[in-house]
Amino acid sequence: MTHTISTGNTIKPERVNRTAGTARAVRGALLAVGLLVAGSAPAQALTREDVRDNWLYVTVSRGEPGAGDTRGTLVLCDPPQGHAQAARACADLAAADGDIGRIPPRKTLCPMLYSPVTVHARGEWNGRPREYDRTFSNGCELRARTGAVFAL
Repeated sequence: MTHTISTGNTIKPERVNRTAGTARAVRGALLAVGLLVAGSAPAQALTREDVRDNWLYVTVSRGEPGAGDTRGTLVLCDPPQGHAQAARACADLAAADGDIGRIPPRKTLCPMLYSPVTVHARGEWNGRPREYDRTFSNGCELRARTGAVFAL
């Protein structure tokens, strides 16, 4: 339900020309897309020779297992690449011989907040298959127990 209150002064409505504003918005959007396309380099496919002995495909899912936002990347460690913090992640993995469960936990105070994070890693380290699955109660606990491996 709406009510109209009149003060006695009536103002004639003006017709607004929306086509000029719309055309400007469309041109701006097209320019932005063009800049994004022009500035992006084409992705290069990896061959089997590019993936050496020390690599893991890692994923991080926020929320309950199977219900959250999932991100993943391929971590290559000879040389470190493919990950936002590849050098640190590879150093953590090298110290634990590629076994994420053997990464020494960092002494950190984490809040008692339940915001689950599920991680998965699968790959090879020094020619041996590696796999890791775990759900942590929050991101702080994840970082404290796995170092930079899942810092996507």
